[in-house]
Amino acid sequence: MKKLDIVYEDKNIIVINKPSNMLTIATTKDKYNNLYRKVSEYVKKQNKNNKIFIIHRLDKETSGLVVFAKNRDSKIKLQNVWKDTKREYLALLEGTLKENSNTLRLNLEEDDNHYVYVSKDKTKDLAITHYEVLQRFDHKTLVSINILTGKKNQIRVSMRYIHHPIVGDKKYGAKTNPYRRLMLHAASLEFINPSTNKKIKLEADIPKVFLKGIENEG
Repeated sequence: MKKLDIVYEDKNIIVINKPSNMLTIATTKDKYNNLYRKVSEYVKKQNKNNKIFIIHRLDKETSGLVVFAKNRDSKIKLQNVWKDTKREYLALLEGTLKENSNTLRLNLEEDDNHYVYVSKDKTKDLAITHYEVLQRFDHKTLVSINILTGKKNQIRVSMRYIHHPIVGDKKYGAKTNPYRRLMLHAASLEFINPSTNKKIKLEADIPKVFLKGIENEG
């Protein structure tokens, strides 16, 4: 098993920097290559009775921070405050954005093929996504993204909606994939740690291929 990139660990939680192209949790098609299984194996090596509980997920193609609880009480505490968690992502987008920043409020719906799209039905899931331009290149834009809601494929759908899909995101309209991955990284999290009842801010190292991609565009 490849060594886990553990960003933070205490008696109640463990936070991992997930690589791209790994599921957060198992599916019927792939039961073994997923982060939940690897973290579970890690804690059971310490004590066979240890358990972990999932708090949130990242898409398979997205890298970055994922938080797990080590007990049910911590899971409940985290889930109760998760809506207030500050979540920052880095994304490399196709094209050059004109606006320096914007907040998108979109209603999302999912079809039978698990494709998420923007719906005109205002009763559908509301996704709130804020972005700020960090750097513009000739044909791409590096942005910082904060999500105020945690809907499936929220960032990817939102960037497609403004006609600037994430580099490497063929599912949601990208025309290029020069770095052989989705150029989306969950870079930081700020939340209430159930171990201390105080805010904690964690940051994930940016993958080398992601940094190389940014350097290549500059």
